[in-house]
Amino acid sequence: MIDKSAEFSLPPGLVPPQSGLLQPVDWIVGWARANSLWPLVFGTSCCAIEMMATGASDNDWARFGLEVARASPRQADLIILAGTITEKMGSRLVTLHEQMPGPKYVIAMGACTISGGPFYYDNYSVVKGADRLIPVDVYIPGCPPRPEALLYGVMQLQKLIRAGGWRNSIVHRPVNVSPITDPMAETLKEWEVIEAKKQEEMKEAKERFKLENPDYKGVVIKRIVAPKYDEVAPTPRPERGLAQAEIFANLSERFPSLRVHALPEKSAEKVADNVAEVATETSVEKPIETVTEKITAMGREYVLDVAVEPADYLPLIRHLRDDTDLQLDYLIELTAIDWKDRYDVVVHLLSTDKGHKVFVRCALPHVEAPEIESLSSLFAGANWHEREAYDFFGIRFTGHPDLRRLFLEDDFPGHPLRKDFEYPERVVKRPY
Repeated sequence: MIDKSAEFSLPPGLVPPQSGLLQPVDWIVGWARANSLWPLVFGTSCCAIEMMATGASDNDWARFGLEVARASPRQADLIILAGTITEKMGSRLVTLHEQMPGPKYVIAMGACTISGGPFYYDNYSVVKGADRLIPVDVYIPGCPPRPEALLYGVMQLQKLIRAGGWRNSIVHRPVNVSPITDPMAETLKEWEVIEAKKQEEMKEAKERFKLENPDYKGVVIKRIVAPKYDEVAPTPRPERGLAQAEIFANLSERFPSLRVHALPEKSAEKVADNVAEVATETSVEKPIETVTEKITAMGREYVLDVAVEPADYLPLIRHLRDDTDLQLDYLIELTAIDWKDRYDVVVHLLSTDKGHKVFVRCALPHVEAPEIESLSSLFAGANWHEREAYDFFGIRFTGHPDLRRLFLEDDFPGHPLRKDFEYPERVVKRPY
């Protein structure tokens, strides 16, 4: 006897089962496939934790026939897209889907997978919905959806498979080719029209209410005064390494053009107004000791931040690493900043033996392909950091052994962390 619970509305294009011998064959094949799904091990972000919880003992998706999770697409017939799909991951996802034998099915789990989620706006790297890459059978909303929601989605997919039977399992579903729009801006416009209409309808009632209740003052909301607590003195960190003033004196002796980037304000006294004042105080008119005293006044928490000319960039970094007093032998970070009128390459160094740190920055002109010498000959880790800066800012590091993109595809248009970056086909600007 055929189970009536297997009835399910078929998507457009699927052929309903015929009467006679083929109907029970369709039902048997659909029942077997629905209860022997082998999902691919594919988790790209936080929704993967919920997928793991669904397969764990508390929920145990093996009760629904998802007994075997496979690491090879050749042995899987279901992809549960659990997490964000990035541009670079997109091509790999398409490859995995194509390598899976048919019939194959896809569940899109979570807001990021379905539409890009919180990354829909102002984002160059997240695909605005996995169904723009591969066809999706079941959508499970949420951020993240609970394991119970995923189990319900699996049950809905099983109904779809049972209803499809044998012949409909090879029907190819289309991917989403609709244009990427700005739904928030469209909704805001609709709300403005609705609100204007609502206010117009209430205008007469408001005036009548004022005439009937001339003494009405509305509801007065009493705000709770925020409690004040005694100031807690910060715990001084243990003193390690050279004082920042000593490091600056060491560097300024060998690199006269060196200057402090911007001294922040001390809590009790004003140390420096802005970068221009600091630059003036490091010039010939005022002695260098003035800046040294200000650096000393900042205390041990201050990390020296010096600006260097491009010609002195590589020699300065080499001196910081090789000087026996400084020994800044560890590259913590190398990144860049786009100030619209210039680029700053920022290097963060640490002395693993002594414990002191230094920031070094070098300004580059705001041109299409700014260049600066590579630090890969001094620090092996600079190889990766400089590729990242090249990928996102387009800064070329001369002497780099393998300068190519790191996170984005080779044909990605432009460099996304530049202020003038535009990609209207993919990036939707936030309407507020």
